[in-house]
Amino acid sequence: MTVLPDDGLSLAADFPAATRAQWQRLAAGVLSRSGKDVPADEAEAVLSTALEDGLRARPLYTAADGAPDPGFPGFAPFVRSARATGTTDGGWDVRQRHVTADAGAILTDLENGATSLWLAAGPGGIPLDALDGALRDVYLDLAPVVLDAGAETSAAAQELLALYDRRGVAPEAVRGNLGADPLGTEARTGAAYDGDGFASTVALARLAATYPGLRALTVDALPYHEAGGSAAQELGASLATGVAYLRALTDGGLDVERALGQLEFRYAATADQFLTIAKLRAARRLWARVAEACGAPAAGAQLQHAVTSPVMMTARDPWVNMLRTTVATLAAGVGGAASVTVLPFDHALGLPDAFARRIARNTSTILVEESHLARVVDPAGGSWYVESLTDELARAAWDFFQETERAGGQARALRSGWTGERLAEVWAARSARLATRREPVTGVSEFPHLAEKPVVREPAPAAPGGGLPRVRRDEAFEALRARSDAHLAATGARPRVFLAALGPAAAHTARLSFAANLFQAGGVEPVTEGSFADSGAAEACLCSSEAVYAERAEAEAAALRAAGAGHVALAGRPGAYAGVDSYVFAGCDAVAVLSATLDRMGVS
Repeated sequence: MTVLPDDGLSLAADFPAATRAQWQRLAAGVLSRSGKDVPADEAEAVLSTALEDGLRARPLYTAADGAPDPGFPGFAPFVRSARATGTTDGGWDVRQRHVTADAGAILTDLENGATSLWLAAGPGGIPLDALDGALRDVYLDLAPVVLDAGAETSAAAQELLALYDRRGVAPEAVRGNLGADPLGTEARTGAAYDGDGFASTVALARLAATYPGLRALTVDALPYHEAGGSAAQELGASLATGVAYLRALTDGGLDVERALGQLEFRYAATADQFLTIAKLRAARRLWARVAEACGAPAAGAQLQHAVTSPVMMTARDPWVNMLRTTVATLAAGVGGAASVTVLPFDHALGLPDAFARRIARNTSTILVEESHLARVVDPAGGSWYVESLTDELARAAWDFFQETERAGGQARALRSGWTGERLAEVWAARSARLATRREPVTGVSEFPHLAEKPVVREPAPAAPGGGLPRVRRDEAFEALRARSDAHLAATGARPRVFLAALGPAAAHTARLSFAANLFQAGGVEPVTEGSFADSGAAEACLCSSEAVYAERAEAEAAALRAAGAGHVALAGRPGAYAGVDSYVFAGCDAVAVLSATLDRMGVS
């Protein structure tokens, strides 16, 4: 927003107003100089970027790109914030996750920036009889506790509440969430909730209602995100789950306002900062619409817990995860999450060490205390791009929610396989982008470091499984690197490829670097010095310009074959060069190319 000075003089007053048509003509001119001749009115479409859910990020947004009025912070539809003050009164809640009964680690987190605890209990987490010991040094009237106990939620909740009673914590001082999420547990494990329907969940909600600061239910959308779902699918599944819980709670005797007050929503925050910001804003708008339809619009403020995405975490070059989680945390805070969990950078490797936990909690501390991100409520609000993206994403999520309801609701959609099939379709499309490196993964599919020292961690407890799959962006390339590691362990050397640089450096450097980067992504060591005979490689790849290829490619391919190369590739677009077996180029299916390369080399 432009604020005029006191005298009303605009610094742009002497300049004619620019029009969209002028911008389009200038953009078309730039495209023309780069070899793309398009009409001016098509320039925006050419420069747009396709996103999931049928959305597109356009290169230009103006006031003409209208979106619904987001309202004011703390008021329906709560797009700008669930609270009028947002998180300006101290920043967001820094919620650290623990899966083992490590009382020392828990206390260290709370003494150094964490403000609440998220405890995995029961199978795959802290044994219920160890909760007391894990929390022995914690002031339970100061640190909220959120449980994640799956099928043992009722027993874990009873244990925690008994602990509050033994410690003499007053009911009004108890804060947190008991974590009941039967549909989320079913999504994780494939096991339908018990035969009493949601009776045990309703009983927990009634019990939690006697503690003013305690909630009973969590609507966890992470299972859908971790199964490869899109942002709209994640939101739509959370709406369908939340509505199912509202129906159960009101059928169980709670009024709508009290039922709404028992729910907390958990979403993934990714390194796509604008999409994450828009997702959290859209989630609040959508839930406000549900509350309005239920007759309680004033009670529709959604309490949000954002978790940095496990899908984006990598096992190779895990240090890059610090950058990913920093951007994701920024997006979660700017998007208005009340609580944020930053997964440690070594999350994909096992149990985090003290350094990883420290970096995780300090990420929020730095963003809040040094970058002052919490000082402004909804800082992205008013951005034409963010407002448009919020609106478009909300509409796509509402469509998925309605499809889920038409499929019989969230429980039936899960059990019939409908939800899993829809998520799998999206993940298949994304996997193709990852395989072709249209969606690069730094340190894995781009700029891999074969000589990196492995980061080793103790194994984490096995997470509950049997339901929706858990995917990671690096999984296809990780499988290739694992094959290479096994070959190294068995033979003392990695599989190698000889990169034959033809012509002067100006001709071959770009494609030599491209090919080296590509082969290393699959664990194949590139050799660029000496001759093929001395390289120890079984295959070769020609690297140069099209002009040099026209003169020398066929002769060089024949020479390499004579020297013992069993396969000759060429870095560049497919051509018709005799003696060349395959081509590697930007946009090729790198996973397929590298898998075939390892197969030919006998790397199992």
